[in-house]
Amino acid sequence: MAGNILGPQEGDAGESVDAPHLQAFVMGLFFIFGGITSLNDVIIPKLKELFTLNYTQAMLVQFCFFTAYAVIGIPAARLVKRLGYMRGAVAGLLTMLAGCLLFIPASQTAIYGVFLLALFVLASGVVIVQVVANPLISMLGKPATTHSRLTFAQAFNSLGTTIFPYVGSLLILGGLATVKVDTLSGAELDAYRTAESQAIVHGYLGLAVVLALVAGAVWMFRNALPAEKHEESTGLAGLDLLKRPRFGLGALCIFLYVGAEVAIGSLIVSYLRQPHVMGLDELAAGKMITLYWGGAMVGRFIGSVILRIVSPGKVLAGVAMGAIVLLGLSTATTGTVAGYSLLAIGLMNSIMFPTVFSLACERLGSRAADGSGIINVAICGGAVVPLLTGMIADATGSLATGLILPAACYAVIAYFGWFARKPA
Repeated sequence: MAGNILGPQEGDAGESVDAPHLQAFVMGLFFIFGGITSLNDVIIPKLKELFTLNYTQAMLVQFCFFTAYAVIGIPAARLVKRLGYMRGAVAGLLTMLAGCLLFIPASQTAIYGVFLLALFVLASGVVIVQVVANPLISMLGKPATTHSRLTFAQAFNSLGTTIFPYVGSLLILGGLATVKVDTLSGAELDAYRTAESQAIVHGYLGLAVVLALVAGAVWMFRNALPAEKHEESTGLAGLDLLKRPRFGLGALCIFLYVGAEVAIGSLIVSYLRQPHVMGLDELAAGKMITLYWGGAMVGRFIGSVILRIVSPGKVLAGVAMGAIVLLGLSTATTGTVAGYSLLAIGLMNSIMFPTVFSLACERLGSRAADGSGIINVAICGGAVVPLLTGMIADATGSLATGLILPAACYAVIAYFGWFARKPA
């Protein structure tokens, strides 16, 4: 079993903390940023319809959202080291709130680029919160159960990704009009886009209220970790950590995993709408996203138990190979088999992020904030892989062909699992 990411190890500056109330808050943070991220899967078909976009253009939603991880990841780590974990979480939540409010001018202008800007700001707040949450949940408990505890926390992330898309589909996709956008032009088209985008605005205004309440609650515990310590970076923003093979390969796998997961999630609605797959309408397909993320949630609860008794590296290699098999099955078949085998990949994804994260970050000790910042930069794979997948789909005229790229990502992750099967 692996060592603690941010806990008492020989030579560490940090200490593990037994604080159930803080664990509950951190679980809540996982729930919120997971749910907000998964809403992109609902927004993409909505904006694709409103602005008559192709797959590549629609994937700019994920590109702008996940580019924030590359831009903000390391500055976020520095901010957290300066402010501390709890104050850093508040800063992230308020940034997310600002992003939600930017959907108001986005709707009023009915300009696609303004929606993308709002998503970037929202994602910047998510990055800050995630830099806090991953090492903090590892700090709040015994070192021996780090893998299991982080996987359990990620299950609450998946709970958010399961609930938010279903509700979002009802609020956002449920209002799709029967009007054909390509028959409109000029002022009539602008008015239609403004009216239809109000559904998006209402959803994110509700989130803004929730974020304000959560930020206030976390602020009450801003002094809950008075003894926390952070080691100064020895290299450029801690990038020297990439020289460690285990950490460097793990960071690459985070890039590939997030890219593959997001690419598949982003295409679910379009994939299931295809006549040779399930032929669903937008609303029905949007609700099916819940099964994809719900599988990840169930798998994480199960995985939190399995990872206590089976080598995390071997489990990681096994589920990565399972994802490849399901992708092959989906693209080689039709009907419900094709649809449900794609959705079942969510179950395979379940333990990947927390397991790769904890395997890569074993024994970082007081360098945990640096490691978490770099790992969060690697999450920008969610910007690159979906965009490339969309480009392949557009170039070949086939979504199934585009899914070859996620399959290649899972192959590298399977190798890392076998490489890191022994503790550092």
